Amino acid sequence: MGIFEIVLIVLLFIAAILFFYYVPFLLWISSIVSGVHVSLVQLFLMRIRKVPPHKIVDCLIEAHKAGIDDVKRDGLEAHYLAGGNIVNVTHALVSANKANIPLTFQMATAIDLAGRDVFDAVQMSVNPKVIETPNVTAVAKDGIQLIVKARVTVRTNIRQLVGGAGEETVLARVGEGIVSSIGSSESHKQVLENPDSISKVVLQKGLDAGTAFEILSIDIADIDVGKNIGAQLQMDQAEADKNIAQAKAEERRAMAVALEQEMKAKAQEARAHVVEAEAEVPKAMAEAFRSGNLGIMDYYRMKNIEADTEMRSAIAKPNTTNNTKKK
Repeated sequence: MGIFEIVLIVLLFIAAILFFYYVPFLLWISSIVSGVHVSLVQLFLMRIRKVPPHKIVDCLIEAHKAGIDDVKRDGLEAHYLAGGNIVNVTHALVSANKANIPLTFQMATAIDLAGRDVFDAVQMSVNPKVIETPNVTAVAKDGIQLIVKARVTVRTNIRQLVGGAGEETVLARVGEGIVSSIGSSESHKQVLENPDSISKVVLQKGLDAGTAFEILSIDIADIDVGKNIGAQLQMDQAEADKNIAQAKAEERRAMAVALEQEMKAKAQEARAHVVEAEAEVPKAMAEAFRSGNLGIMDYYRMKNIEADTEMRSAIAKPNTTNNTKKK
């Protein structure tokens, strides 16, 4: 065999591979046998549009065998090109159909493109999921703190999956309902005696509105007694009142000290004026002598009055000197 024949055989082999790659003949035969009519030209065009023909055909075969008629080739191709998971959507449609859950192809593709796992949503709608809340702390009217943990049983609300809130919102609303229910109780003992009253009150609020889930039940798993918040608040208030009273007393004491210092300063100023005035007396007397307004007899008379005043003051004072000597 010459080189030309070898090259020709290799080229024919490559051409055959390319032909069967772009024209999946065997896949076309499989679709016809399964009752799904997809033309060979369409399979070739799928390759050109960069759509995997085997995925499209497998999904069509699965939907056809399950009796789902609204799954079409154009829809699957459009969903794949939009970035969707056509295999997951097909599985979800088949599961929903078998479970008698109303789910259309348009709704399933919308849920898938919204970023949610539509197959997992259908499974959760069939088998409800139990979500455990974190510890919820609430205070009854008697001031006793209660720590509650609940288990929420939910199932998927297919119609609310697009645009509906997730598990975090459900848990937040349930926690809010528990706090409100305990806060309206007159005593923490009522809550401990009838924990199911919390579940009834919370369920009546319709907390699943606007979410992607439907709440089936709320079960109180555990209740623990916490601190006496009422007594703690009263103690804190008393401590605050005491600090305020001490601050006001300190303010009054400081004002009294300031007033005392001011009075002392005024007394010292008055004494200084008296000393200055007394220093002017001899000058005034000398001037009076020179001008003739004060005579020698008037001067002696004034001295006698001063001496008499000093004697009376000495008699009026206690004799501290003699008492000291006697001791």
